[in-house]
Amino acid sequence: NKKQSASPTSQALSTPAEVKPTASIPTATIGQPPPAYAGGQVASGARLGMLGNRDIFDTPLSVMAYTAKTIADQGARTIADVLINDPSVRSTHASGGILDSFYIRGFPLNEGNSGEIAFDGVFGVAPTYRLFTDYAERIEVVKGPTALIYGLSPNSSVGGTINVVPKRASDVDLTRVTTDYRSDAQGGVHLDMSRRYGVDRQFGVRVNGSYEGGDTAIDDQSREAFVGALALDYRGDRFRATLDVVGQREDVDAPLRPFFPTAAVTAIPEAPDGRSNVQKRWEWSRIDDLAVVGRIEYDLSSQVTVFAAAGGGKTRVERLFGTPLLDDNAGNVRITPQHFIFDVDRHTTEAGVRARFETAEITHNVTLQTSYLYQSLGRGSVNGTIQTSNIFDPAFRPEQDVPAPAHVPKISDSAFYGAAIADTMSFLDERVLVTVGGRWQHIDSKNYASGAVTSSSDEGVVTPLVGLVVKPWEKISLFANYVEGLSVGETAPSLANVINAGEVLPPYRTNQIEVGTKIDLGRFGVTFSAFQIDKPFGQLEDAGGGELVFVEGGEQRNRGLELEAFGEVASGVRLLGGVTLIEGELTKTNSAATQGNTPIGVPSVQVNLGAEWDVPSVSGVTLTGNVIYTDEQFVNAENTLKVPSWTRVDLGARYETTISGRPVTFRTKVENVLDADYWSGVASFGTFVQGAPRTVWVSMTTDF
Repeated sequence: NKKQSASPTSQALSTPAEVKPTASIPTATIGQPPPAYAGGQVASGARLGMLGNRDIFDTPLSVMAYTAKTIADQGARTIADVLINDPSVRSTHASGGILDSFYIRGFPLNEGNSGEIAFDGVFGVAPTYRLFTDYAERIEVVKGPTALIYGLSPNSSVGGTINVVPKRASDVDLTRVTTDYRSDAQGGVHLDMSRRYGVDRQFGVRVNGSYEGGDTAIDDQSREAFVGALALDYRGDRFRATLDVVGQREDVDAPLRPFFPTAAVTAIPEAPDGRSNVQKRWEWSRIDDLAVVGRIEYDLSSQVTVFAAAGGGKTRVERLFGTPLLDDNAGNVRITPQHFIFDVDRHTTEAGVRARFETAEITHNVTLQTSYLYQSLGRGSVNGTIQTSNIFDPAFRPEQDVPAPAHVPKISDSAFYGAAIADTMSFLDERVLVTVGGRWQHIDSKNYASGAVTSSSDEGVVTPLVGLVVKPWEKISLFANYVEGLSVGETAPSLANVINAGEVLPPYRTNQIEVGTKIDLGRFGVTFSAFQIDKPFGQLEDAGGGELVFVEGGEQRNRGLELEAFGEVASGVRLLGGVTLIEGELTKTNSAATQGNTPIGVPSVQVNLGAEWDVPSVSGVTLTGNVIYTDEQFVNAENTLKVPSWTRVDLGARYETTISGRPVTFRTKVENVLDADYWSGVASFGTFVQGAPRTVWVSMTTDF
C-alpha cells in the first residue's frame, strides 16, 4: 500500500480527502492527483505537462513531488523552502532577498525576470519572482530538459521544470487556521477553507489567504506579505472545469542582494555573519502579482478526452536599492541605489486531446496538443549616486531620494507557439512502457530600444523525447531517456568589431541522455540515475582581419549521478533526501583560460538527508532533522574565484493533539542550528549570496 499511513489526528491535519478520482477515464487530469507515498512526504506520481498524471515508477524521467503535508510540517513559506529537500536543486538567491531562483542539475532556472515556474502544468501563469505555498497542494520537480512535455520555458531553462499543483476543494469541509512566528519578530496567520456545493457536491470552492509581517532575522530588514487565492472547480459526469485566481504582494525593506565581484577581487572573502546586511531600511522592494488560469476537460467517451486551458499573469515590480559591487578581498563594496520599475505580462493557451486505445497487444496513451505563450517585459530605471560600505562592518549610508522613472518602455517580447504529439505504449502486461514524442516549437522574439526593434528571432524547431521503462521484477523499474531542451538564441553584442552585432542566433538545442533504476518497496522508495546534459552557448570567435563573429560555438556538459530515497524505512521513521554528484565542464570555449573548466555555480557534491521519528513513548510527538551539504562553487569561468563548501543543520519537532474536541498541531523548527556563516549559492552570471542565520519558527494549526 503506497498511500499515506498515519494516525487519525495526523490525517485530520493533513490535506483532507480530495476530489474523487476519475479511474474510469484514464485520459483525465482534472481531479484527484496521484496519492501520497508511504509517510506522506512525497507523492506516488506527478503531473507531467501534456502527458498528464503519471506514476513516478512508470515514468522514464526523474521526478519528485512534495506534498502539502511536507509544506505544512516544515513551515515552508515559498517553494524555495520546499526544494531545500531535493539533492538535485540548489537556491541561487538569498532567503532574505526578493526572488527565488535555482540550479537544477547544475543549470539555472528562474534567474532574473523569468517566471519559469509552471502552474497547474502550464507556463505563463505563475508569479514571476516568488511563489508562496499557501495555494500549493504539490510542488513537483521534473529533472532534465522538458521541451516536449511543457514547451519552451519563458527564459529557456534546461536543467528541469518546477510545477505547482494548486489546492482543490475536498469532499470534507475544511476551515483551518495557522498562526506562526519567526525570528526576530515576524508573525503571520493563514486561513484555508474548503467547501463543496450542489446535489452531488459537484461545485467546489477553496480559499486561501494569509498575512505575514514584522522584522526578520536579517539586520535592518522588515517584510510584509499578503496572499489571496481562490480555486473553483466543477466535476460532472463527463465535463470537468477549474479556475484559479492568485493575488499576492510582498514588501521588503532592506532586502538582501547578491554580491558581484569586480576585476580587483583575487579571492572571495569569508562569509560575514548571516544577520549582516549592507542594505539600509530606506532601500525597498514592492512586488505585486496577479495570476488567473482556467482549465476544462470533456470526455467524448470513456477512452477519449478533449482539454483546453487559458490564463495569464501580470507582475509589477518597483524597487529602490543597489546591487553591491565587491571591490577587494577585504569586503569593501560600492552600491549605486537605482529606482527600477518592471512590468511583466504573460498569457498562455493550450488545447488538445488524450486518447487510450489498443492495437494488437499494445496499449496506447496518446496526447495531441497545441500551445501558445506570449510574454513582454517593460523596464525603466533612474540611478542615484555611488555609496560605499563593507560586508563585515556595514557603514551608515544616507538616504537618497531617487525619483521613479518617468517611463517604463517595453524592452522585449516573445511568442512561443507550436504543436506536440506523444504516445506511451505499454505491452507485456505493462512490464514494458515506451514513450515517444516530438514538439514543433516556433519562437518569435524581439528586443526593443526607444520603441524600435533592435534584434529579433523567428525560428521553428522540433524537439523529441524517447523514453523506456522496463520492469523485470515487480518492485524494480529500469528506465532510460533521450530528451532535448530548447533555448532562445543569444544576441550578438553591439561592439564595433563584431561583424554580426545585434543578430539573434538560432535556438539552441540541449540534449540529455539518462539511465536509471527505481525501486518500490511498498513503503520505501529509492531512485538512482546517471545523466549527461550538453548545452550550447554563444561566444565570440575570430573572423579574421581583426574582426569577431558571434556564433553558437561554446558548450557546457554536466554529467551526474543522483540517488534519492523517500518513505518509511521503519515503523515511525521516515527518510527524505539523497546525494547528487555532478561533473560540470566547459567542453568548448574560445579561451584557453576557460577551456575544460568547471562552469559557474556548479558544485561537485550536493547532499540532503532529512529524517522524522515518531517518539514511541510520547503519543503525537515527532522529532525532525535535516542536514544539507553543498560543495565549493566557482564564481567565474576562469575558476580563479570560488566560495567554499557549506553544511547546514536544521532541527525541529511537532506535537499533534486534540483540544476541546478539535485537532491541533504545534510545530517548531530551528534552521541553521549551529548558526554557520556561509555563502549559500552562486548564480550563472557570477553573483553570490549569503546564507540565512539561525532562525526559529513556531506555529499552531487548528481545524474548526
